[in-house]
Amino acid sequence: MADVVGRSVPRPTLAFWEIRSLAFQGLLVGLAVALPVAAHLTGAPVRVLLPMHWPVILAGLVYGWRGGALVGLMAPSASFVLSGLPAPTILPAMTAELFCYGFATGLLRERFGWNPFASVAVALVLGRAVFVCVAAIGGVAAANYLGYVKAALLPGVPAALGQILLLPLAGNWWVKRAHRGGDE
Repeated sequence: MADVVGRSVPRPTLAFWEIRSLAFQGLLVGLAVALPVAAHLTGAPVRVLLPMHWPVILAGLVYGWRGGALVGLMAPSASFVLSGLPAPTILPAMTAELFCYGFATGLLRERFGWNPFASVAVALVLGRAVFVCVAAIGGVAAANYLGYVKAALLPGVPAALGQILLLPLAGNWWVKRAHRGGDE
């Protein structure tokens, strides 16, 4: 990439297809599976912490829309196969939500050059909307739709704020380190 003066400007994300990048994306899927398991084992409130969401959003910030979409698509299914969670009733909605988080964060950051904080904030709103729509279509929230939306969305607000504030810092550090020649 070059700026107006012709100087080389580092890309906002790292390459998606390199072997090292794919390995790190696999590690992010593993982290997205391990964090909720650890939270459940310790009794931590998963609906408040949203442990699976953090690695997915980070993947979008670091590896762009392809990496974010891949990690977001794989994490819930891998978690379900290995741990039985998320529950089968919300697995489709959560898969769509996490896919949207990774895809939107990466797309806004990589293709449109958005500020990483804004990319995460917009992706969170889009992903939650996708979750609610898919859950409604799947009949999960049919009996008490408004109650379900409150129960599904409100507890995660503190985690969402943390994701908006912390993940862009972590993503920028990771990308800058890789551009300087350090390990990803």
